[in-house]
Parts: sequence; structure tokens; C-alpha cells
Amino acid sequence: MAQENSLSQSRFPKLPLPPQIMGSEIGSFAYNTVAHRLPDIAQRVIDDNKFPLAIKPLQNIKSRAGETPTPQEFLENSIVENLQTLIQELPYGKVRFLKDIEAPDIAAWNNYLEPYQGNNWLDIPWYFAEAYFYRRILEATNYFIPGDWQGFDPFENQKRLGILTSSKSIQALSPLLNKWVNSGQDSHPDNLIALLYISLWGNRADLSLWPAESGDRSSIDIHQQKAYVLADNTDAIANQISRFKDARIDFIIDNAGFELFGDLCLVDFLLATNAAKTIYLQLKAHPTFVSDAMIKDIHQTIEFLGKDSDTQVQMLASRWRWYIESDRLRLCHDLFWTSPLAFWEMPDALRQELSESDLILIKGDANYRRLLGDRHWPFTTRFEDIVTYFPAPMVALRTLKAELASGLQLEQIETLNREDPQWLTNGRWGVIQFANS
Repeated sequence: MAQENSLSQSRFPKLPLPPQIMGSEIGSFAYNTVAHRLPDIAQRVIDDNKFPLAIKPLQNIKSRAGETPTPQEFLENSIVENLQTLIQELPYGKVRFLKDIEAPDIAAWNNYLEPYQGNNWLDIPWYFAEAYFYRRILEATNYFIPGDWQGFDPFENQKRLGILTSSKSIQALSPLLNKWVNSGQDSHPDNLIALLYISLWGNRADLSLWPAESGDRSSIDIHQQKAYVLADNTDAIANQISRFKDARIDFIIDNAGFELFGDLCLVDFLLATNAAKTIYLQLKAHPTFVSDAMIKDIHQTIEFLGKDSDTQVQMLASRWRWYIESDRLRLCHDLFWTSPLAFWEMPDALRQELSESDLILIKGDANYRRLLGDRHWPFTTRFEDIVTYFPAPMVALRTLKAELASGLQLEQIETLNREDPQWLTNGRWGVIQFANS
């Protein structure tokens, strides 16, 4: 990235940086994402929403032949036309600057895009291409433009289905969590470890891979699934947390739906046992990666749970609402979380804020990719040696959905390549890694 040169060396991993993962790697999951998955997601945005088909006659809004539409011409297109144009660009169209000049991140994004002008979508770093795609979805749907669609979440329907299809799993888990919470500080460490697994495997419900209507994938046997955790530092994490009393914990959240429910269960336990005095949820400032959680998704989830017919679920909703009202659970967002930057490119102000934390929990595949800069690290590279730049002790909870990894044993890799060739991307495998900086 262009920003790398402006950072001091101490802010980088202590190891030399390997090449970035590119969409142009034919046959890779990255290539398949840019060439096939992203167009499908854009089409789903059209199908899921009742966007107007036209605003004015098409012949009046076409640009001059061979030229890119001006910002005004672009905004006069219908949302459906904008999305169809985006689909047609993938994967060989040229990336361009953004046109929704009212957006709070417009200057930053056009700065990010400057080095890639003239490149097609495959010839830019993979994570950059994905983040840019989701930002283009917001541009296409007039998310930042005053009018009927300002602030509208184009993925709202998928998020709603994600929580609806998890109702049975939520009802099954709620009485267990209430029991653990009521035991307070006497709660057994195994309960914390179980909640770490629940938080980890909730990531399997990532809607950018599996549409919500495909069914509930959240009901799992925790002990059986432990066999699928390739790097498991839960004992060390539980030992670290057992020493906490009224700590500050930050949680960099990933997806809404059942995954968010599982994350909030872990948050609940940490607050109820007074391991944490305050937990800061770091959320997305606007919609991205289909199911990524925003502040409004926290409130909608609690509201949904509060209306459940099961009193055990209602108890959770009441308690979580009280945590927010009493300022023990703080909901935060920052535009960095929706940027295309690696985590070592974090702005100084955010870095300083996170350095105040006693422990940072980081959820999900996309956040893990940013921790590693979405680069071709050898899979046996020690995770702790890559994230030396991070400003506080941290835990990464990730189900594997991308062709990168760290902290694995050579024997593991050989066995997985032989017995499950899609192990890097099929979401069956996970890691729970701890770096105590």
C-alpha cells in the first residue's frame, strides 16, 4: 500500500512483508471472489431491495461516448442502473475515484485509489478490491446522498434473515448463558472457554459466503468442533482473563446475525463476572461486507430478542440493554474499520485509544486478513511475530475463509491439504490465537 512508506518501522510486523494477495491469481479463492462472488452479491442487492428502476429517461443521462459519467450524471442514474454498471465492471473494468462527494470518507478513499488508477479489479490487492466494491455499493445506492435512500442499509434484509433463522439456536443457548451469568465470579473457567468457542463458530454464519435463506448454520456441538480449531490458545486466554478485575476490554466486531449474538453472550459473561468494568464494541460506521455489524444492528438485535416468546431470551435482552444504558457497554465506530488498510496502518488517534485496553478481541476472517495485511505469509509463521505492531494484548477468533494463515504446524498443513483440500476457505476450520504484547 502507498501508506506503508509513511509509517515508522516500529509500527510494522517485525518480519519482512511478503507479497500481497492479488485477485489476478488465477484459480485462487481471491480470483473467484472478484470474478464471480462480488457480481452475485451486487445482483442480490438488486433482488433484495425495491429500488426505483429509473429516475429520468436513459437517453438523457448517458455520458458522452467513451467518457466516465460526471458526478452529477452518475447521481441522476437510477440505483438499479448504478448497480448493474458495477456488475458489468467486474472483473476487467478500470477502478475509478468515488463520486458521492458528500460522503465523510470521500477524500480518504480517493487518496487510497490514487495508486491504482487505470488498473482493473484483478490487478489490485484482493482485500482492497473487496473493500472498494462494498464502498461502491454504497455509492450506487446513494447511501450518503440526501434523499429517500440516504442511510439505507442495502443488506438489511440479509441481516434480518440471519437473526430470524437462528431463533432456535438462540433459545437453546439463552438459559445456559443465564445460568453461567448468575453464578457470577464463581463461574467455572470452562464456561468462558465454551463462550470463546461459541463466539468463534458463530462466524460460520457470514452472509457474504452463505445467504441467510440457506438455513441456520449456527447450531453446533462445541466439544466436537474443538477438533477443528487448528491453533487453540483458549487456556492461556482464560488464565489471562481470570486475573482481570474491572478491566477495559475492546471487541472488534465482525458480523451481525447469530455471530453477533454469540459475541454478545461472551460480552455478557465478561461484564457479569466483573472481569471487565467496561467493554467497547468497535463497529462499522456504515454497511460493508454484507453482514458486518453497525451500531444500529446492536440495537435491532436487542429489540428482536426482547420480543421473543421465550423469557430466557427476554432476560438477555433486558440485561444487554441495561449494560448500554449504564455505560458498561459502549458502542463505537470509526471509518478505519471500513477502510482498505492493514491494521498496522491504523490512524494514530485510534491506535492511542486502543492502547488503553487491557485486552482486544478481534473477530472474523476479514479482520484477521487485515491483521496479516492480506499477504502471503508462510502458514508456519508465528502469529505473535506478525502482530508485534498491535497496540495492546489481543485475541483473534477466526474461521478460515481465505487463502492465508499463520501459526500452524507443517504436519497440520500436510494433513489438511490431503484430507480437506478446501480447508482454507470452506469455513470448517478455525483458530483462537493470543498475542500478549
